[in-house]
Amino acid sequence: MSKVNLLPADTYIVKNSTVLNNETRNILYKLYQPIIGSIAINLYFTLWSDLDTSQIISTENTHHSLMAATRLKLEDLLEAREKLEAMGLLKTYFKKDKINTYIYELYSPLEPKEFLENPILASMLQNNVGKKEYHDIVKFFSIPKINLDDYEEITVTFGDTFDVCDIDFISDNITGIRKVNSVDIIVSEKVNIASILENIPDEYLTKKNVTKDTKSLISKLAFIYNLDEEELTELIRNSINDKHLIDKDLLRKNCQNYYTFEHKGSLPSLIYKNQPEYLRSKVSDSSKRSKMIYTYETTSPYDFLEGRNKGVKPSKSELAILEMLLIDYAFNPGVVNVLIDYVLKTNNNKLVRNFITAVASQWKRSNIKTVEEAMEICREENKAKQQLQPRIVKKENKPDWYGKEIEEDLASEEEIKALEARLRK
Repeated sequence: MSKVNLLPADTYIVKNSTVLNNETRNILYKLYQPIIGSIAINLYFTLWSDLDTSQIISTENTHHSLMAATRLKLEDLLEAREKLEAMGLLKTYFKKDKINTYIYELYSPLEPKEFLENPILASMLQNNVGKKEYHDIVKFFSIPKINLDDYEEITVTFGDTFDVCDIDFISDNITGIRKVNSVDIIVSEKVNIASILENIPDEYLTKKNVTKDTKSLISKLAFIYNLDEEELTELIRNSINDKHLIDKDLLRKNCQNYYTFEHKGSLPSLIYKNQPEYLRSKVSDSSKRSKMIYTYETTSPYDFLEGRNKGVKPSKSELAILEMLLIDYAFNPGVVNVLIDYVLKTNNNKLVRNFITAVASQWKRSNIKTVEEAMEICREENKAKQQLQPRIVKKENKPDWYGKEIEEDLASEEEIKALEARLRK
């Protein structure tokens, strides 16, 4: 996946690759908006409104007009677009020319059942709206249960209603017919699933019956709950049923219970994994400073702190600090890395929450968004501290006569002649 700079003059066309209806709106508002926010959802609806009357394709527009329609800055527009892409609601295609052209391909959200069975999305939704509201949303999309014990089914069959006659059927090659298309979210492989399954004895698990969907579920659980292979192996062992198969519902529940126990009842939140592309530095030289900027921008806060801990995983209190900086203060990951590094260097390698909160509050008021801005404010703070430090003058031990006015005592002629006589001898 290549990254390109988005410009206001760049043009775009919206293509509809699905079937959009009122149910689509309900799903986006109730399931997706609590996770990715109203700005990203508003962008989706704006692109939808660009479609022609048949809701298939739009005319060519500029991103400047899109900025005017949404009242968004270009960087906010790009961030909203990336959120839609990450959630499987949009695919973006790019063609380089004198004026660059984009194609935005719209996709339907997942069906409520698929969404709520996805461990990543369901956990994010519950964490963002709360348990009560989450159960209300589940109830909204549930089919009401009606007691049919006192009823008799009288539904007719197709054969009861229609007769079959001889007709000349025209067989056409039907392709490209519109249908509801959705894209599942894609996560990077955090663990080696084959290695995990190898660690479980054959008498416990029938490995040939581990489906592609089950493997996908394991990858998503590893991603959302930040589980390593050892933790996952034990959780999978505890989720095998009497038929020697992995019970997916039980596995989801076990992973959630394990995470909430380790994190005092909290659930994970959706945050940028590393610094967003549009906020990254454009420096490309090989200086020490450029290499440091690249490290800050391309490393997740979790991995950065683990590196500063010499490979030891961050503690619960340290993870809580990262969560506070990323969620409560809404800092970008690269900025969090700079802040953590600054605190460790200036505070004797200790992460004191009160000190971090004071620094974070100052940076928030200063509207720090990029790594270079964070590094500059650190440089200014260090310079100010050096100027405030009192100048220490080293006190030297001086003889009693130093600085005193001494009377001149010259030798007499007789004393000089006596001295010369002794010297001759």
